[in-house]
Amino acid sequence: MAYSVNTTPLLQEQYDSDAEDDGNDILIPQDKPLFKAEPIDKFYATYIIFYILGIVSLLPWNFFITADDYWMYKFRNVSNITNIRDAPPKRSPLQAEFTSYLTLTSCYPNLVFLILNTAISQRVSLNKRVLGSLSCMLALMLLTLVFVNINTDSWQQWFFVITLMTSFLLNVFSPIFCGSLVGIVGKFSPIYITAVIGGQALGGVFAAITQIASLAIGASSAHTALVYFVIGNFTIALGIVLYIVLSRSVFFTYHTSDQSVIINEFQRESIQEVISYKEILRKTWGYCFCAFFTYVVTIAAYPGVTVLVESEGKGHGNRWNDVYFVPTIAYLLFSIGDYSGRIVAGRLLKPRNITVIIILTISRIIFIPLILLCNAQPRHILAVVFNKDYQYILILFIFAFTNGFMTNIIQILIPKVVDQHEKEIASSIVIVFIGIGAAIGSTISIFLIRLI
Repeated sequence: MAYSVNTTPLLQEQYDSDAEDDGNDILIPQDKPLFKAEPIDKFYATYIIFYILGIVSLLPWNFFITADDYWMYKFRNVSNITNIRDAPPKRSPLQAEFTSYLTLTSCYPNLVFLILNTAISQRVSLNKRVLGSLSCMLALMLLTLVFVNINTDSWQQWFFVITLMTSFLLNVFSPIFCGSLVGIVGKFSPIYITAVIGGQALGGVFAAITQIASLAIGASSAHTALVYFVIGNFTIALGIVLYIVLSRSVFFTYHTSDQSVIINEFQRESIQEVISYKEILRKTWGYCFCAFFTYVVTIAAYPGVTVLVESEGKGHGNRWNDVYFVPTIAYLLFSIGDYSGRIVAGRLLKPRNITVIIILTISRIIFIPLILLCNAQPRHILAVVFNKDYQYILILFIFAFTNGFMTNIIQILIPKVVDQHEKEIASSIVIVFIGIGAAIGSTISIFLIRLI
């Protein structure tokens, strides 16, 4: 879910005892390291690591959602001894309620701790935030892995509560990591921002492909979940190792220490820079609005409505229509479109005019009625207008592409409208607005489903 930039130097000294803080401003003493010139990112190692860390940042959400078949197995009616795939379509109360509760325990803690991360970013070091949050995420994912092979049939309700508590805690630590990551990458050139944002979208592609592959090979619910969570734990552990390597590199230190000019090796200057949240918001309000509104529109329709759209040929015995259409189109196609939009934005770096960006952002609202008029089932009020698969596929791809494009172009441009020492906070703030938009969008989605 997710869905930021943190500027605390790793070599930061203590605050001057005489420094004043009015509650809105933060004084950052800086003793800048010496660099004659900008170091080189050898073998694109930093770029690759940022890409992988981008995947890790949304990994818990992607893996929990993708393992839907596993959760349905765990919360099945235990009086029915048949396999979940052969069971009647009627769901048990726990099955019917799980997804909505999972979304609830993911969305709102994610928003709260995105805001909290912005508040603590200048008071808790980057290493503590990143390594601490990643370590907690790994521990919680290991706990989830342990439960895969434990028979929970006799205490399903307790397992239901434990799973939701795990989801809640994951969405406490995940936004801290995500906010810190997007915050610090804002101090790098745009290609590194694209690496993180692209990695987040690529994580969705990976999860969708894994789901489709499991359907193709006919793996059991438990075995599929075992694969998911083993891969998830390994990826998070890899992220921890790679971040440690990254944090010790000269290239990373150069950018995170706010070294923006070439200085003589015999010169050192110690200055105090003031960060004002009000001033940052004044400079970035347009980008913050675009980030907010982009995700209001996107989450209002995806995945709540899009997952309900069925193929025109469903029910005729074709596995593509009956089995593969939803995971391939609703998840994989959307993730590919989202990823493509982020990559294109990172290459074009246009538009740059905030007025144009705002107009493009608001115009995306047209996708909500377009998707509602596709073949989403069951229908209650609206008639189906776009009943052909190709029509829905085209609408969904453009919808996903524009989401990815707007997400990346906003986060690339926002560091350019603030001063060097404000970049991390500015990027963190825009992530908070994305979280607010996603929370509101998820609420709107409930009403849109009833409108269909």
